[in-house]
Amino acid sequence: MPVAVYEIDASEVEALKKFLEYDPYLDKALNEEELKKLGSDKLANVIFARQEYSLRDSRALGMAEGKYYLYLKANDDFLVLAQEKLLKSFKTAKKAPKEAEDKFNAIVKDEEDRANAGVGAIFGG
Repeated sequence: MPVAVYEIDASEVEALKKFLEYDPYLDKALNEEELKKLGSDKLANVIFARQEYSLRDSRALGMAEGKYYLYLKANDDFLVLAQEKLLKSFKTAKKAPKEAEDKFNAIVKDEEDRANAGVGAIFGG
């Protein structure tokens, strides 16, 4: 599945965390009419909480302080709309530099490999 990595300033990270976790279909504050309107809003249906994502402090990637990186793994159609929604919602959001993207991808791959090795050990693999 395709992957995208975005950079955002630390000043917006708390708002970004809420944004990523929000699922309008689970929001008890929305009434039935508001939920029906979601179907006609293409960006309202870009729900990050239903995708594979990871948010890391730039220091965890060995990068300069003050930034966070969002790793997003989803289908191409979702990634196009996700980028549009991120860039509209956060003034400091942008596509991550190649160096940060490569580091993040390596970290995620390493974590997945270790997790798979652990599951194999549990089940005698």
